Amino acid sequence: MTEDADARRIEIPAREGRAVRLAAGDRVRVVDPEGEQVADTWAFRADDVSEYASASHTRAFLDRLFPLPGEPFVTNRRRPILTLEDDRSPGRHDMLIAACDPSRYEGLGVEGWHASCQENLQLAMAELGHEDIEIPQPINLFMDIPVLEGDRLAWRAAGTKPGDHVVLRAEVDLVLAVSACPQDIIVINGGSPGPIVLELL
Repeated sequence: MTEDADARRIEIPAREGRAVRLAAGDRVRVVDPEGEQVADTWAFRADDVSEYASASHTRAFLDRLFPLPGEPFVTNRRRPILTLEDDRSPGRHDMLIAACDPSRYEGLGVEGWHASCQENLQLAMAELGHEDIEIPQPINLFMDIPVLEGDRLAWRAAGTKPGDHVVLRAEVDLVLAVSACPQDIIVINGGSPGPIVLELL
């Protein structure tokens, strides 16, 4: 179920996703209530969902892999859409790794259906009437994927403790979608996916 922006708290159960409409200037706290949980996050302009927060454009805009507090995420049209206002977590986040999807789990040896961030995004956006969307590179809050020597990537458990959070501010009217990542084959969620909480401030 998707909640409207007049709700103060939106609980996202483990392995599920939610979407919420935010007006320009609205702020949302994304909380990891149990620790070690990745929150795949997307932002789409409310008036045109073909414009969305873009990892590659944000990296070019900032000359860094991920914004620091006070810096924006920009869209595929190079316009600010969200600002990382505050970060009360270890500060490890990712914008390199694609959302998990059915093909990813098949490649990891899973037989049959497995919840995925891609499906969570599609379901949450469809509930708000957006059934045909691009699947952008997510903003992987709390995900720890360091770049090692030789340009190799490491997959580490999220370093968050219970209650760690970030605050995001909407720069335009937008739809924010968040998936409590269901990945349980590799270690990024500590091997046991948990919930995520959105607090509308």
